[in-house]
Amino acid sequence: MNDKEKRAHLTYAASGVDVRAGEQAVERIKQLAASTFNSQVLTGLGSFGGFFKPEMAGLKEPVLISSTDSVGTKLKLAFMTNIHNTIGEDLVNHCINDILVHGARALFFLDYIGVGKLDSNVVAEMVEGLSRGCKNAGVALIGGEMAELPGFYQPGEYDLVGFVVGMVDQARIVNGSTISKGDVCIGLASSGLHTNGYTLARKVAFEIGKHKPDDKVEALGMTIAEALMKVHRCYAPVIHPLLDKFDIHGMAHITGGGIPGNLKRILPDGTGAVIEKSTWPVLPIFEYLRSVGNIDPEDIYSAFNMGIGYILVVAESDVDGIISDFANNGEEAYIIGHIEKGDKAVRLVD
Repeated sequence: MNDKEKRAHLTYAASGVDVRAGEQAVERIKQLAASTFNSQVLTGLGSFGGFFKPEMAGLKEPVLISSTDSVGTKLKLAFMTNIHNTIGEDLVNHCINDILVHGARALFFLDYIGVGKLDSNVVAEMVEGLSRGCKNAGVALIGGEMAELPGFYQPGEYDLVGFVVGMVDQARIVNGSTISKGDVCIGLASSGLHTNGYTLARKVAFEIGKHKPDDKVEALGMTIAEALMKVHRCYAPVIHPLLDKFDIHGMAHITGGGIPGNLKRILPDGTGAVIEKSTWPVLPIFEYLRSVGNIDPEDIYSAFNMGIGYILVVAESDVDGIISDFANNGEEAYIIGHIEKGDKAVRLVD
């Protein structure tokens, strides 16, 4: 036998991809995903596709609405803190909110997880957050993709992306087309940064502020990591009941670009919005970032949500009823501005 014949066979695992470990990880997450299933889910995990049979009762012209997103560099916080069981919930809530602005009720969710070297414990924690977010919103986690890509991701890092599909009756689609001068903007409180602005926030907290994740910040009443890792809110539970009672002209999920960048997306031609910055309490985390980072006062409202995670645009005649409805459900809501004639610009005033 020559030297070439004596050489050990190269295996896939030796090259960096452990198929068996991947299969074990899938087995661990099957139960988490199955806990989100309802009668509309026709298959379990493991098939080449997820089967979902939507309930069409009461819908005359059903329209599917979909969205995909990630949580951006908030993942870096998960890596730094070794906390992986909330990042999936952030992702689910972000995606659900994006289709909620059109009045859609989320039906099912899929995820993509990309890793350099698979750690089944970390994957299970991620899926724990995904399943919790789905269960809280009544959404089925019907499948996804887990890819082990050696050399593509840094050790200990991963990527997480979500895909949501929802449905709404065509006659009840909310798209901003009925927004007009005199309408009122109502803002709902955020829980923190949600899933945007983390590149700037990390620079302020860990480079300028010189903090470590576990450092307690007196102005925040908690560690800097706890403040930055606050879970992105899901607004579906408070918005869906409202859609059955009032004619909502438009809604905006405040993500990257802040209030100016997202509210303008739903304004029809010939209108603009005026937002009064003094009408809601700015959360301590934003005051901390502004102070420590000496962030430009105008730029900070484009980088962060500043305490408002979701905006509704409604007729002035409906404002009292909507505010009262929110209050009865323990929801913080603020009248933060109004619609004027304009060129689809959003003006922030003190």
